[in-house]
Amino acid sequence: MIVSGRILMGLLALTGLHAWAAEVSVPQISQLSPQTLAQAVEDDTISVPTPGELLAALNKVGKPNWQAQYRPPIPTAYTSRPQIALNLGGLIADGYIAVEAEDSQQVKNIGKDIMTLAKTLGISENILRRGKSIEDFAEQNEWSTLKEELEATQNEVKLAMDEQHDEDLTTLVTLGGWIRGTEAVSGWIANNYTEPEAKLLRQPAIVALLRSRLAALPAKTREDDLVKGLDPRLKSLQDTVSFPASGTPTQADVKKLNGTAADLISSITSKR
Repeated sequence: MIVSGRILMGLLALTGLHAWAAEVSVPQISQLSPQTLAQAVEDDTISVPTPGELLAALNKVGKPNWQAQYRPPIPTAYTSRPQIALNLGGLIADGYIAVEAEDSQQVKNIGKDIMTLAKTLGISENILRRGKSIEDFAEQNEWSTLKEELEATQNEVKLAMDEQHDEDLTTLVTLGGWIRGTEAVSGWIANNYTEPEAKLLRQPAIVALLRSRLAALPAKTREDDLVKGLDPRLKSLQDTVSFPASGTPTQADVKKLNGTAADLISSITSKR
């Protein structure tokens, strides 16, 4: 999937909004019946947007200063595999942000952290080539190619986890990336508020899908202290992004959403 060309294809197929980002319209997913949504989740016809897709959607309606959404380096010496997976997803989102900012040094720094966490999970060999490509493309300022390479890296990570029978961790990589992407996008909109940009934040079905995947994790993973605390925060986030289809979140609403996403990220990155 090319980041700039196919935004939220699973969502668009269900809603018929074939130019979501270009038209700055919002998918009417919340109008689906619970039965339809459940079937869509089961069939995997609703897809969680990659961090790159979230950022690309905002780029369609504004010119964000993505450097303003950088965060301090996170720890990379975690021992919990679920926590590593969540932070790996968040780092991939950071990579997209650095690419959007066209900051080659930041891309390389984040790439090294991605490799460190991947090695901890035992999958570094699978993405070593990708890591080297990211560094090379950053050196050459090939930003469009870097977006594709980051998505390929995320896919390689998930494939490697599946091959290691760590399928539950792929859900956590996806979740970590989406939360970090949402934190960055909502942070920018909160500080540079416009109604068209704010409407991009209406994603109740995405959060519902993520919560359903979280609930379907193996019991051992669900009992992890960090994982147990995610769903209540996701429920709060879902409430925040479930504003009416005909309405627009206020700046206060966006700030609340950003605070909830930031709280989630803080819990994910905290050493235990």
